[in-house]
Amino acid sequence: MQNRVFFPQAALDEWLVAGAIELNGSVLTISSEKRRYIVAEGVRVLREVTGQPDASELVGKVKSLRYIEELGAEVLEGSMLLGDNAYDIVAGWVGLLERAPEPFGSAPGSQTMTDEAALARFVREQG
Repeated sequence: MQNRVFFPQAALDEWLVAGAIELNGSVLTISSEKRRYIVAEGVRVLREVTGQPDASELVGKVKSLRYIEELGAEVLEGSMLLGDNAYDIVAGWVGLLERAPEPFGSAPGSQTMTDEAALARFVREQG
């Protein structure tokens, strides 16, 4: 399974305004890194706030909006309701790195920077 990345909506809004990223349909491109992510709406579940047991084990996880809706949850701004549970969430996008073909003449599998390092550098530069 590929690693997924969570992009908070607030960060994406800032990066879009700054011109640091492009979002076309379900493809997010980080301009400076030339990396593309296939994205879908999602949420990061921060905490359960009613004191009820987290029967769905969602706290601390990132889930696609589609998955959350299939569970029967309702998302309202920074909150999510699921049965007797209420959660604080962060809305955003779940992304999977789209693998580009190796540049002509490069050794297979070689990259000057790992995907994680490139994303970390981009986030540092934006902050």
